Amino acid sequence: MSKLFSELKLKDVSLRNRIVVSPMCQYSAEEGVPNEWHLVHLGARAIGGASLVIAEATGVTPEGRITPGCTGLWNDEQAAAWEPIVKFVKRHGAAAGIQIGHAGRKASANRPWEGDDHIPASDPRAWEPLGPSAVAFGGNLPRVPHDMSKDEIAQLQRDFVAAAKRALGAGFEWLVLHFAHGYLAQSFFSPIANKRTDEYGGSFENRARLLLETLSAVRAVWPEKYPLTIRLGVSDFNPEGQPMEESIELVKQLKAKGLDLIDVSLGFNSPDVSGVPWGPAFMAPFAQRIKEEAAIPTAVGWLITQPQQAEDIVAKGQADLVMLAHQELDDPHFPYHAAKALGVAQPHQVLPSQYAHWLKGR
Repeated sequence: MSKLFSELKLKDVSLRNRIVVSPMCQYSAEEGVPNEWHLVHLGARAIGGASLVIAEATGVTPEGRITPGCTGLWNDEQAAAWEPIVKFVKRHGAAAGIQIGHAGRKASANRPWEGDDHIPASDPRAWEPLGPSAVAFGGNLPRVPHDMSKDEIAQLQRDFVAAAKRALGAGFEWLVLHFAHGYLAQSFFSPIANKRTDEYGGSFENRARLLLETLSAVRAVWPEKYPLTIRLGVSDFNPEGQPMEESIELVKQLKAKGLDLIDVSLGFNSPDVSGVPWGPAFMAPFAQRIKEEAAIPTAVGWLITQPQQAEDIVAKGQADLVMLAHQELDDPHFPYHAAKALGVAQPHQVLPSQYAHWLKGR
């Protein structure tokens, strides 16, 4: 019996297998409004047999977007545009999730194929990035962010709450708070980016404060029956970043405040990633450590490309869910092909009836 194709129930959400479509920015929205591109992109992965399809990093404010082409949830027009996408995903057997966040000092950037760098401040499309401190990310993102006041931090948390309410209204049943990849919440936790001297900087307790407060505020409005999860950069693989032990302690405290699962990822608080141990499924051991030490369900991605890789991660208890991005782009029907490769009986049943009847017995 394949562990990868076993069901998982978290709160009131039942997943048909352990394959999840990771949030992938598409940079294709207009004024934060998703469109037919997002419907086809996310809908195709639901048809392909994934159990959970998570929409891309979605800004809680206009300034929270990475690029002008990123999706948003700061107004009702955007929420309404998400509704038919969510309905399509759920109609074809997948749970619908969304990742909300704020890009912080990495915001106001050009789309990757247009430079992947900061839009010049003189460009009318640009806006001022925000950060815990006036410290630039560096590399191709040289703009120095505005260091946030306490009032701005409080407003940010209200913006997360408002976006979570809109996500619920649009029909999403799985919420991810983006606390990874050098974006705003992650940068508050990282000593690389956070040089504050008030109660939001310095000690572990202070650097963790914004993340803990934000999750608590969202938990208060996000129904208990639906999973509230985070994507957390557990390490920068940089001696100046937060130690792994701090990340584990943060997860324990977040769990006490209502966290249901963590997607274990990287910090990316510096353009220097020379310390990352790149290799097949290299983050799986880190996910296993957090799963065991924090006693919480985990998800993991990064360089997982083969069905047996994914099977082994779940079977060995390293993670409960396998997050796929590049592999799902390369093969939207990866779950079907994985079911065949792993000898799952009647693999065609991974697909909707419109496809399954053609592929029965093949």
